Order: sequence, then structure tokens, then C-alpha cells
Amino acid sequence: MTVFLMCLLLVMLLGSVPIFVALALAVLASMLCFTQLDPMVLAQRMFGGLDKFSLMSMPFFIFAANLMDTGGLSRRILKWTRSLVGARKGGLAYTTQVTCMIFGALCGSSPATVVAMGRVLYPELIESGYPEGFSAGLITSSGSVALIIPPSLTLIMYAAATGVSVGALFMSGISAGIVYGLATVVYIWFFSRRHEVRVSAPSTWAEIGRNTLEAGWSLMVPVIILGGIYLGVFTPTEAAGISAVYALFVGVCVYREITWAKLFDVCLRSAVTCAQVMILVAAATSFAWFLTVARIPQMVTEAIIANFRTPWAFIMMVNVILLIIGMFMEGIAAIVILAPLFYPIAVQMGIDPLHLGIIMVSNLALGNFTPPFGLNLFVAAGVTGLPMSRLIRAVMTFILVSIIGLLVISYVPPISTFLPALVYGK
Repeated sequence: MTVFLMCLLLVMLLGSVPIFVALALAVLASMLCFTQLDPMVLAQRMFGGLDKFSLMSMPFFIFAANLMDTGGLSRRILKWTRSLVGARKGGLAYTTQVTCMIFGALCGSSPATVVAMGRVLYPELIESGYPEGFSAGLITSSGSVALIIPPSLTLIMYAAATGVSVGALFMSGISAGIVYGLATVVYIWFFSRRHEVRVSAPSTWAEIGRNTLEAGWSLMVPVIILGGIYLGVFTPTEAAGISAVYALFVGVCVYREITWAKLFDVCLRSAVTCAQVMILVAAATSFAWFLTVARIPQMVTEAIIANFRTPWAFIMMVNVILLIIGMFMEGIAAIVILAPLFYPIAVQMGIDPLHLGIIMVSNLALGNFTPPFGLNLFVAAGVTGLPMSRLIRAVMTFILVSIIGLLVISYVPPISTFLPALVYGK
């Protein structure tokens, strides 16, 4: 049964069948061929996978992200970041990376970050003398940090799959996301020393102050979300709703860039995105349930414990598996399927569940721009106009740089745990 399930799933994925269809259909076929279970159970399990409190925040965060993009918040953050770090060698590349990190804290979507930043920054990088490959690779990879820095939909899914606190995961994601992003910043420093690129004129203090005031409303979004959660003012689910209301207020009343027509478009795009994510979660949850029925988690646990007896070896195994899976599978589906497998083993080995969650999400962030099916590659191809073969060559160096950041996060646990320990005292 297990071989049939996996082979059927692999065949459908290679045949470009949508992931949610492949997952649900593989389970249904296996149920009909090898069990006496009523097919209605599959529908019940898919619905049950969505009936989780932690998932209530997802539609609000998606809606808030689209409001921020449409309402001009991202453009003002870019202008502010450029005034701070743009006037130095490699300044525009630093601006790209730092802005993507900040925008990731606003929208939580890696492809959205690539689109929002790539449209503006890629032409400017080329015009400033940065090589085409470097510029495309930077735009494609920088957006991936949005999966780690909160509010991250992938972190929310890990919390839903394991029962770990969403607030604690968000805190872990702050420090881990900074480390992940700094790996690229260090590479930019070395790159800019070896290449001639145009340096922008330094901003005056008046310009910096003006840009800071303009971006102040935008920068308050992560402060409100994270500050409210950490101070105990509201839950992560309530924070999602508050962020959507705040983004709507800023876009309509402060920046005045959201009209009724744009608001309707934002609502429509948010509904479509939410439906896409939810059907994927439902199918992945049913697949994870059927794996449990087939006793695959127990067999995997026994095999892993028998062959990977130390935490560092287990972490390396997790990294290798997720790096491979990330090349072919979307992050949320991978989390729903694999988190229940890895979580009990990590706990048994004494690995902090927060640390495991950050390791898994960091791997899947890397998978967002890893060939052949990294989603950011397809998005960046549309933004840059480069053929996929050229884009894949462009991201190779950034993949290696991000793996270094991933290894640091994996083998220095305090990066993921010191903020939650500071707040919760554990």
C-alpha cells in the first residue's frame, strides 16, 4: 500500500497534476484498493484539516498583505531603506536585501515580495552596473526570507500541525530571519568589493527624516503585530485582523491610494489566494492522516532513531530531506506532511520544537528559489524577462550562500530560542 501510494503521487507530480489533486487522489485510490474505509472519510478528514483555530489568522494576513502592496506601503519602505543604506558601494544591493526583509515582515509571502520589489529594483540594479545574473539572483533569492520573518503563513502551518505556540514561533522567526538575510548581505559586501558599480549620492538628513516620516505608518505594521502579541494585548489571530484593519486605514485615509475599485480587486485576489492555500492544506492534511493509518510515521521514526542517534545527525538528515523536497513541493504542503513525522522524533532527541520549526521553514524558504520547481524562479522569470536556464544559473551562488545561513541556524539553536526564552522564561 505504501509503495502504491508514493509511486502514484510521484507519477502525478511528474505529470504536472496540481499538488492538491495529486495528494487527495493518491489517498483516495489507496483507500479504494487496499482498505475497507468509506471514501466519505477522506472528505471528513479534509474538512477536519481546516477546522483549526490557528488557521483563522491566515485569511487576514493574506488580505493585509495585499492591502499593503496596493496601498503604497511597500514603495515607501523601499524609499526609506534606500536613503539609509543606498549611498555606499553595493548600496542598491543592500537596499534590495534589507527592503525584502522588511517587506517580508509586512506581507509574509515570498512570491509577492519578489514581484513587489523586483519590478522596481531589477531595472535599477542593471542601470547601476550590477551584472544581469547577480541582479536576477538577488531579486529571486531575497524574497525567500519572507517565509521565515513573521507573520509567515508557513510558520502558522507548522504551529497548526504540531501545536507549538504561534507567538513563540514568530519570535524565533525574527532572529532566524535576520541571520538568514545577513548571509546574503555578507556576500553582497564581498561582491561589491570586486566589481565596479555606481554609487548613489548620499541622502541628506532632511531627506532621511522626510522618508522616515512617510514610511512611519508602514513600519508600524510589524510593531503593532509583533508588539501586541508579545505584550499579551492580543492573540496572533486577533493580530491578523488588526493588521488588516490598520493596512486598510493607512491605504485609504493616510496614503489615499486605495479606491473602491482597488479594494474590490484586493478582496478578490485575497479570496483566490486563500482558497488556493486552504484546498492545499486540506489535501495535505488528508495525506498526512493516511500516512498515519498506514503506520508510516512509526516506521520512519524507528528507522531514523536506529540510524541517526545524535541530534546533529538528525538535523542534517532533516536538512537534506527538506532541501530535496523543497525542490518539488510547495512549503505549506511539505510542512503539513512532514512536521508530524519529525516533531515526535525531535522531542525524543531533546531538540526544541521551536528550533525544529525554524529549521524546516528555513529549508523551505531556500526551496522557493531552488530549481526545478521553486516558485520564485517562475515569478522572477516574469519580472526580469530572463529565460529559465539563465535564471537558474544566476541563483546558484545565492543557493550556496543561503545554505551557509541555513547551517548556522541549524547548529546554533539559541538563534531560534533566545527570544522566546527571554519572553516566556523557558
